[in-house]
Amino acid sequence: MAKVIVVTSGKGGVGKTTTSASFAAGLALKGHKTVVIDFDVGLRNLDLIMGCERRVVYDFVNVIQGEATLNQALIKDKHANYELYVLPASQTRDKEALTEEGVEKVIRQLKEMGFKYIVCDSPAGIEHGAIMALTFADEAIVTTNPEISSVRDSDRILGILQAKSRRALNGEKPVKEHLLITRYNPNRVKAGEMLSFSDIEEILHVPIIGVIPESSDVLQASNQGTPVILQEETEAAQAYLDVVERFLGKDLPLRFVAPKNEGFFTRLFGRK
Repeated sequence: MAKVIVVTSGKGGVGKTTTSASFAAGLALKGHKTVVIDFDVGLRNLDLIMGCERRVVYDFVNVIQGEATLNQALIKDKHANYELYVLPASQTRDKEALTEEGVEKVIRQLKEMGFKYIVCDSPAGIEHGAIMALTFADEAIVTTNPEISSVRDSDRILGILQAKSRRALNGEKPVKEHLLITRYNPNRVKAGEMLSFSDIEEILHVPIIGVIPESSDVLQASNQGTPVILQEETEAAQAYLDVVERFLGKDLPLRFVAPKNEGFFTRLFGRK
């Protein structure tokens, strides 16, 4: 049975789109037919991270408004021989172009096309596009940085998931929530400059699905138009691979959460 997963947060710049790209790619690497949808109408960044920006002809809003079919708008990922597709957002349309009826129709058609996982890359905050992204979710990956304002905003999103999702409105089983912490630096946690993952879990009362270490590899991958999960030798990729394994039911310990011993020159000149 197909599942709809929203990747969301209350705060911008926490790594939602990076997470959506790597999470969807990881599911596809595991053999599951997966599509990732960009709900950030007017901005559109997912296609850049996926490296398919030059292949966008039709978009999500074109499909909703009947100007193109899903087959015309879906872009197959070029990085490997797996079934991963991107449905890009429109850069020129108003966010109100996303209607609940239109989004529901597209998701239904994607399920009929045999997609196992439908990943919804949400805009930040609680505006219209974000509400549309979470409305039909079965599960949610709430993404936060280890700092208090980001955690507070994530708490707000959790409240909206529990109140405004279709499952909540219909009195069905609640959206299953997962907490993902990005840009985590154990040495800064030790120095009291960041919240610890256990502090964040205690504040939000949501089980942690993963901790992604702070790393320049994430930015480098994004600039290259490649989901960082495909750079398997990096810690960020390994952390995202662990997230996918946990989502699929595997019990794995958290990695990259213990402080590293830093040498003299690292302390003197700073971290990479």
